[in-house]
Amino acid sequence: MSVASLQRPRPEPAPQSAVQAQLHPELNRAHVRFIGLTKTYQGQQGPVHALHGIDLAIQHGEVFGIIGRSGAGKSSLIRTINRLEQPSSGRVLIDQVDIGDFDEDRLVELRRRIGMIFQHFNLMSAKTVWQNVELPLKVAGVPKEQRERKVRELLELVGLQDKHKAYPAQLSGGQKQRVGIARALVHDPAILLCDEATSALDPETTQSILGLLKEINQRLGLTIILITHEMAVIRDICDRVVVLEHGHVVEQGPVWEVFGNPQHEVSKTLLAPLQHSLPDELQSRLLEQSPSVDAALVLRLQFTGSQRDEPDLAALFNALGGKVRLLQGGVERIQGHALGQLLLAVTGSPLDAEALRQRASQWAQQVEVLGYVV
Repeated sequence: MSVASLQRPRPEPAPQSAVQAQLHPELNRAHVRFIGLTKTYQGQQGPVHALHGIDLAIQHGEVFGIIGRSGAGKSSLIRTINRLEQPSSGRVLIDQVDIGDFDEDRLVELRRRIGMIFQHFNLMSAKTVWQNVELPLKVAGVPKEQRERKVRELLELVGLQDKHKAYPAQLSGGQKQRVGIARALVHDPAILLCDEATSALDPETTQSILGLLKEINQRLGLTIILITHEMAVIRDICDRVVVLEHGHVVEQGPVWEVFGNPQHEVSKTLLAPLQHSLPDELQSRLLEQSPSVDAALVLRLQFTGSQRDEPDLAALFNALGGKVRLLQGGVERIQGHALGQLLLAVTGSPLDAEALRQRASQWAQQVEVLGYVV
């Protein structure tokens, strides 16, 4: 049974929501949509406002990332999708169905259509891999033959068919998370929620889990919504990303756009580890004015992804004239867009600093004169 089959008559949308839907038809096709969502907890020292008027649409089949500092409201937001958290006000729509008035039976069916994986796996230590994956099917009363077929299919999907008799204590962290993923898929969910699913894993294992999630997204057409504090995870797997701060949406957009040219200070802070900061050794040597004709002008070129092609470095260096040295940097592709930074030292050019900056701007979206070094 699909979520759509659970539909009851819906209240009329608020006028503002109706206007938004007319101006943005994609909202009517959204898989998950938040409208004016707020969440307030009662703390020991008074109310704690976790979410403030969240308006957000997540499309069918996309991998959507949610980032923010600790306490930004990420977990509160994601847990309203399967009603583990009840919003204080506002609406959550899944396939245009308002889930706010679902009774207990409809919530059970909803949650079967929404898989969830966690940082700490939550496997039952006294049960084998097979039994851990099978358990939700047994609880749901699925016949044995169907259970066996489904578990076998899922263990093959996650690459653990040869570990079906193993216990969690005999598995690596990555294998445990694969069991968690298989278990989350037993009811053929349309949505998969990932709450810091790779945070406890080493980098190599993280990449293997991300590869599996990509495969699941492509093969099964799942909408994947993930929370992470690892910006590299967002870069490697997500289509779009939203940045939360104190329960507010402060920035959202395609990953290449937000990563290539973050607008909000929170976004810039979160993404700083992925940026090439100025080396301390170079920073200490930089001078505002050129001390001699032999001094090198240092330029920082930013590629924000608005051009899809990688920069032609040979043409760039020729255009700058003189001798050009690459001090640091690199360019990578995110969603087919070239993003990155280059630090260049230019000596012996007939062009002055401003002319060099303007010339370099033909190749890079942002060019900054940092100073001179000898």
